[in-house]
Amino acid sequence: MKVIKEQPKLLNNYRYSKSNQEIDWDYIASRKINKLERVISFEFAEKKQKKYQDSEQDKREELEKIFAQLVKQWREETRGVSSTTDLAMHPAYQQIIGMGKSVIPLLLRELEQKSGRWFWALKAITRKDPVLPAQRGRTKEMVKAWLDWGRRNGYTW
Repeated sequence: MKVIKEQPKLLNNYRYSKSNQEIDWDYIASRKINKLERVISFEFAEKKQKKYQDSEQDKREELEKIFAQLVKQWREETRGVSSTTDLAMHPAYQQIIGMGKSVIPLLLRELEQKSGRWFWALKAITRKDPVLPAQRGRTKEMVKAWLDWGRRNGYTW
């Protein structure tokens, strides 16, 4: 290949030597390789992002599955129990608390859809209590207070 001594012109993605109008194929190949590298890099980043999203989705689905199993077990085994302490001390309820902040949206959804006695768990996990003293004992108001708290703190369910 001839060495081009003068400053080349770019014309339609080709590089010509001014003196002899030869196409510099090495230059063209290097441009195409650079473009291909950018495309491959972008595709790799997209695949990595999708794999991460799939992994996060799998984790959420697994969390919801475990949560649903524990809720079912808790409801079945505490049917007829009226003591809040006995309900909250049940092993399935304690396991739900042990799942931490990741179950807050699930607890809020349960609270909204089926009500239930999730106040203790929410308070234990969040270390907050949005229920005012005047609302204590009024389940609908307590549910509303917790749902409002969840929305204010950016939770969706």
